[in-house]
Amino acid sequence: MKNINPLGLFDEHFLLERLTKLKDPLVRLEAYIDWNIFAPILAVVFSKPENSSNAGRPPFDRIMMFKLLILQSLYNLSDDQMEFQITDRLSFKRFLGLKSSDRVPDAKTIWKFRETLIQENVIQALFHRFNQALDDQSIFANTGQIVDASFVEAPRQRNTREENKEVKAGRTPEAWKLKPNKLRQKDRDARWTKKNKMNFYGYKNHVKVDKGTKLIRDYMATDASVHDSQELEILIDKSDVGQKLYADAVYIGQEAIIDHCGMTNAVHEKGTRNHQLTEAQKESNREKSKTRARVEHVFGFMTNTMNAMYIRTIGYARVEAKIGLSNLTYNMMRCVQLNKKVYNVFLWDNYAQ
Repeated sequence: MKNINPLGLFDEHFLLERLTKLKDPLVRLEAYIDWNIFAPILAVVFSKPENSSNAGRPPFDRIMMFKLLILQSLYNLSDDQMEFQITDRLSFKRFLGLKSSDRVPDAKTIWKFRETLIQENVIQALFHRFNQALDDQSIFANTGQIVDASFVEAPRQRNTREENKEVKAGRTPEAWKLKPNKLRQKDRDARWTKKNKMNFYGYKNHVKVDKGTKLIRDYMATDASVHDSQELEILIDKSDVGQKLYADAVYIGQEAIIDHCGMTNAVHEKGTRNHQLTEAQKESNREKSKTRARVEHVFGFMTNTMNAMYIRTIGYARVEAKIGLSNLTYNMMRCVQLNKKVYNVFLWDNYAQ
């Protein structure tokens, strides 16, 4: 068996230089985001007695672990794959601030860190903290908002019709209760739905996107059966006053909500058998489509680059966290594309108050 020569003193440095020249995307992500803006929230979560312990090895740096979750979301890696890739890849180590000799978080540590954030229900707070930093720097254009939803599919459950009826009614089938291992693998929160004669199983990512920057302003995660328009009242509010709201025709009938928020209705019009659209209405829809289509760029990046529209997580709480992290990761990458550096303009103490 051949001996594997260890890296020389400067070999790692030269390799990292080479990665930089090859335009490692993580170099720009690290440079454009001030990760310390998340420190106050993480400090509150991990300063609680139930989330802190002096036993065993010292804990990993919280900011580093949070960056790890963003990295995991960007490349859609499992916890086991994340441990392997950090161990194997210099680009990942550099992004996380780890040296070759440093201890790497194992899969269980990654799982535990994410579970703590989920249990404390702070994923959405972290998303909004980033958006607050964008607001502080006036990065959002605020010239119009686009709302839409996309399916986030989950592994399809092989249940009987009777079992599906029980789950849909909010009950757990008795046979599952007798098999705890089987029950843990059953997603009782995901739902089936049909669109354009195609069946989908899982959840939905409802987003409000800033027209000018294509940054996600707000989001909601639901099961797949929830109609797109049902989340509009949560997504838009009076802070959007004076802006146009762009959406496809499924949002027709929400005029009262749009008016209440002081927004201008730019929802696509829809014809019926007895009342077909006029040429003027068709032309108006074409003009609206030029703007509304920008939301497809958001979902396109999340689908093609992040592979974020299929998840293996079980249960709504974890799915909501995954979707939230995906939306936050997208916003970070979008800021890099826009050449917008995000930094903290307020003291942490002021933010904590």
